[in-house]
Formats: sequence, structure tokens, C-alpha cells
Amino acid sequence: MKLSKLLESYKTIKTIGNLDININGISQDSRKIKDNYLFMAKEGFNKDGHKLIDDAIANGANCILLEKNASIKPEVTYIWVEDVVDAIAYLSSKFYNEPSKNLDIIGVTGTNGKTSTTYLIKSILDVNNIYTGLMGTMGININDEKTDTINTTPDPIVINSSMDKMVKSNLNACVMEVSSHALDFKRVEYIDFSVGVFTNLSKDHLDYHKTMENYFKSKLKLFYKTSKCNIINIDDKSGKEILKHIGNRIDIITYGIENKADVYATEIEYSIDKVKFVLNYGTNKEEISLNLPGKFNIYNALAAASCGIAYNLNLKQIKTGLEKLEHVKGRVEVVETNKDFSVIIDFAHTPDGLENVLNSIKQFSEGRIIVVFGAGGNRDKTKRPEMGRIVGTYSDYAIVTSDNPRYENPEKIIEEIKIGVKETKAECRTIVDRKEAIEYALSIAKAKDIILLAGKGHETYTIIKDKTYPCNEREIVLNYLKK
Repeated sequence: MKLSKLLESYKTIKTIGNLDININGISQDSRKIKDNYLFMAKEGFNKDGHKLIDDAIANGANCILLEKNASIKPEVTYIWVEDVVDAIAYLSSKFYNEPSKNLDIIGVTGTNGKTSTTYLIKSILDVNNIYTGLMGTMGININDEKTDTINTTPDPIVINSSMDKMVKSNLNACVMEVSSHALDFKRVEYIDFSVGVFTNLSKDHLDYHKTMENYFKSKLKLFYKTSKCNIINIDDKSGKEILKHIGNRIDIITYGIENKADVYATEIEYSIDKVKFVLNYGTNKEEISLNLPGKFNIYNALAAASCGIAYNLNLKQIKTGLEKLEHVKGRVEVVETNKDFSVIIDFAHTPDGLENVLNSIKQFSEGRIIVVFGAGGNRDKTKRPEMGRIVGTYSDYAIVTSDNPRYENPEKIIEEIKIGVKETKAECRTIVDRKEAIEYALSIAKAKDIILLAGKGHETYTIIKDKTYPCNEREIVLNYLKK
């Protein structure tokens, strides 16, 4: 693509060099630069791309996008902009021919439930011939070809290149998890969203947002970016607040269980591996047997059903999609142990997430509830005692261990969690090594006990400092039981 066409109407401060050059690729990583690439020098939290400009040129960059001063080299074009982060989002969309204009983009945001909701939406749309790509915590899925990503919502280059592949693969839609960081850091700034879905809001990411008000405002941005429909959880107080802000700019579908909503569930029955309920919309009803247990998964299913309704699907069509999804990896995932006790793996890593899954387990538990859990390092510290308090309240035995300690001392994290556990009557044990903690839980399990391994979910690794080590909880369980 010609650089002049790529820039088109985007506002620049100053340019030096030839704008009539071909750009073969774009990147903000100097190591990925090839011949005739545009290098975007972004100032990040840990590295400043402006210091890597010479490396990018050495690797073949013929154009540099930047904010700061730089030494000028011949045969290289320099473009200064006011905001490199914004420019990256714009140029990423332009370079890949604005793919979001050729797909229906469905954005799902909230603290918990985003991943399961996106998988349920994809299942409903796919089974009804609205072929859908997926982007989120567990990577990017295009026609069952999966690619791992680092962030819940990846950077704009990955988003737009992936959407371009979806367009070329003749997909009709893309459902994506939209994090508060993505909205604040403009990763989705030039994406045309058709539908926005709000799941819930609870305490998380306060290491970055500082206040719940800031966190809410970040999430709210999505619902001003949509063109077809906004779908809101009316049972969540932040959902009600969103409705006050966004008004009737476009169609709105509300869903819930406790409050009057457009889409709602009745006649709920819980069990360890599924939940049954009646799906209601207007005068229409349909019995649903969902292969995902727990009340919170009813909410996820209602959100997905509302999305199906936004695409003019009837409840029978929606039922087929909801029931077709067998499981979501690491989300209330039951491990087949062939023992007289149960093991569940779940991604719950926030106070609200833990309370949801434990409250659901309480509804069908017959024996003790044993929880193995920790809290991530270099993340919001204020939620640690609260997580401990919730686990202690809902469980009989709390085993506090490591969970991606990163650069923090895992023992210090554990002590902060135990402050909350000590306020409850639950028995508590500390085992820093996560594998040992899981094996200990298995060793003390009795008939009808339920062991919840919380926090890792789909993750098969643990992060200590800047290194990643294998930690596949399913394998740990099955290997221990084989012995």
C-alpha cells in the first residue's frame, strides 16, 4: 500500500521524506520489522519505541511514525503525529482495508463472563449460518484455526489483521471480548461495532483504574461505539447506570433474572455439570438445557440469547446454539476423575468471580468444598483479602497458593489473602507451590467433596518474574490420580 494512501486524511504534525513509497507491513515491534515496513515508535510502560528506531531501520523500515525528536537518516520517511497510540489504531485499520466495515462486530465487555458469553454467541450464530470468528482471552478463532494472544483484547494490528483474515475466509461476523484496557488504550478506537454486550461490573484492575468510577467509565465507552444494538444486564447495578447514560441512541435489549427484562430465565434447575431453565422473550418460551453449570452461566446464556434476538433469530434457533456448546475450557470445567469426589477448574480470579462460582457449587454440593486458589502478582492488591474472605465464607477448606506471582514475593501475596480467610471459620492451609497444593487437596478429598481449582482456568502455565513455567492443572490432577 502507498504511504500516501495509508495516511490519507489522518492529521500529522510534520513529515520528512517521500510519501510516495510502498509500505509492505506495519509493526510496533522493531524485531518484527522487515523490508519496507512502517515502524510505529510507541512509548510503552516498560519500553520506549523511540529508542528502537535505529534497530527498526536496520531491519528494513522505510518509514517511522513517532511523537518525539529523532536523528534523521536519508532514504527514510518520518511522520510526526500528536498521539502515536491513536495513529496505530487508525493505520492498522487502513492497512487492512478497514475490515470491521465488512463484518458484524459484536463486543462483549464486563468483569466476568466475557469468554463464556462470546463462545455462546458464536455457537448460536454459527449454527444458524451466521459464520463467526472469535477473539478473546483464549486467543483468536477463525474457522477452528486457533492463534494464542497475550491480552484479552490484542493490539490494533493483531485485531485488524485477524479481522482481515475473517473477511477473506468469508465469515459474516466477529465476536470479541473488549477489555477496559483496550477501550482506554484505543486498541478498538477505529473498529465499527454493531452490537455491544454488558455482562457485569465488579472490583478488578484497580491497580490501573484506581477507582470503580474510572473502571465504569472505561467500559461505558463501548456502548457509544455501536450501531445496531446494545445488550445490557439489568440485574447489575452498573448495567442500570449504563442505561441512564446511553439513552435510546440505538435499540436496547435488557436481560436478567431478578428484575423485569426483555429476555429472562424462569424455572431454574441446577446440577454439577449443567443448568436447566426456561428462556423467555415476550410471549415466547423455550426450555434450555445448558452444558455450563451455575447461575452466572444463565446470565451468560441470556446475554448470548439476546444477541441472537438482535439478529432476528427465534428462540428455537437460539436453543440449538446454546445447547450445542458442550463446554468452555477452564470455565467451571469438570475433570473426569472416576473418583467419589469432584474436581472443577475455573478461571475465577476476582472476588465477584469467586463468589459466583462458589455460590453455584453450594447449590449442588453434598460434601465439603475445598478451594485451591491464589492471586496474581503485580495486580490489584486490594482484592486479595476480599478473595480470601469470600473463599473462607463459602468453603470448608481453603488452600492458599501461588497464581502468577510475577515479580512479587508469592509468600507475601499469600499472607495478604489469608487476612481475609482468617475472618471466617474455614480451615486454611498455605502451600506456596501450586502443584503441591493441588496434590494435597486431592490427598485429603473424601466422598462427595468438591475441589475447586480457581484462578488459572484455561491457562497451562505460571508466571514467575519474567519467565513462564508449565502448570497444567488438568494434567496435575490426572497424573496424581494415576499414581
